[in-house]
Amino acid sequence: MLITAAAGFYLGSSGGVDVRLLAYTLIGVALVAAGTNAFNQVRERDVDARMRRTERRPLPSGRLSLRAAALFAASISIGGVAYLALAVNLLTAGLAALTLASYVLLYTPLKRRTTLNTLIGAVPGALPIVGGWTAAGGALGPAVAALFWILFLWQLPHFLALAWIYREDYARGGLAMLSVNDPDGERTGRMVMLYAAALLPVSLLPTVLGVTGPVYFFGALALGLAYAAVSATMTRAATTARAWRVFLVSIVYLPALLTLMVVDKVVA
Repeated sequence: MLITAAAGFYLGSSGGVDVRLLAYTLIGVALVAAGTNAFNQVRERDVDARMRRTERRPLPSGRLSLRAAALFAASISIGGVAYLALAVNLLTAGLAALTLASYVLLYTPLKRRTTLNTLIGAVPGALPIVGGWTAAGGALGPAVAALFWILFLWQLPHFLALAWIYREDYARGGLAMLSVNDPDGERTGRMVMLYAAALLPVSLLPTVLGVTGPVYFFGALALGLAYAAVSATMTRAATTARAWRVFLVSIVYLPALLTLMVVDKVVA
């Protein structure tokens, strides 16, 4: 979240980067992001206790009381939103509050009810780059919408691959993930490929909209083709090894893409 917010700030800066304002933005985003994470662990403490990969977290392991965790989550969340409102601007604070609310009040409970939770969860995951953009004074419009959709689509193959790897754990936790009721992985592989393919043209929009130059365009094209190619392997057979490759490529893809944006930003 901090990396994407910082990239959004740089891309949204019309002149030079205001380093102090960037620091204020990242402090506020960090507080809200941490608060969101803490609230999620408060609400999912029973799920975490049933899953091997999360059973040693502070609440299910008994290292932290529910009251202390809830107080911590509320304090830093409210503090982060208030800090952004005072030190940055109200629009960025509002986006941070929307990130928190959509994650904790929508995504977290929907994980128990519907496989569509992944789409809902991608919204708060994509909002920090918008918050960084507005913190720098960038106006809401097509350019920042393109950044939002890049982050939104990137997350879906990334998380679907992770959910396939840990499908047995998610089943133990009682979470409604696509991979839990997809024994051969056919649907999971198809959706991974679909979202990776959709990301490719969307990732080229920053150059089309005049935010970045040709270096970014061709770099994004190469990265998108690589992401789509590795995702396509899951449509032939959804194995754990192939899911790990998709996951690892996704981790490389995002910072590489953001770096290209920063390096090849078109200066107005």
